[in-house]
Amino acid sequence: MDVFLDAALDEARQGLAEGGIPIGAVLVLDGRIVGRGHNRRVQRGSAVLHAEMDCLEQAGRLTAADYRRSTLYSTLSPCDMCSGAALLYGIPRIVVGEHRTFRGPEDYLRSHGVELTVVDDARCVGLMRDFIAARPELWHEDIGVD
Repeated sequence: MDVFLDAALDEARQGLAEGGIPIGAVLVLDGRIVGRGHNRRVQRGSAVLHAEMDCLEQAGRLTAADYRRSTLYSTLSPCDMCSGAALLYGIPRIVVGEHRTFRGPEDYLRSHGVELTVVDDARCVGLMRDFIAARPELWHEDIGVD
């Protein structure tokens, strides 16, 4: 088991328990978690507070050198917005729990030098499949689909 993916999954479960969308993320720097977050769009009435964005916000201001040494873990493939944030800050590695239920611009990230690893974790897949089946309208709102 990967302790960092486990931490991201804990964040996803916390988001679900709060009535939100079960996606979690952690930012790891030098072997320790410096930021953690979960999708809080529902809880905060936010248009942009995806798990990765919440995680970066919770990490606070880091130096460019810190971002370039970090790894972002997310339970789900990052969307265009979250991928763009990773590129903006020069995060070189992203570990994705799963991309069966949603696949962000992974090839684009790779084409910009990001080392992207998809774990295909059954827990992440199950969490999202169960959520999408139970709350399709909320899921579609989150990814901008009518």
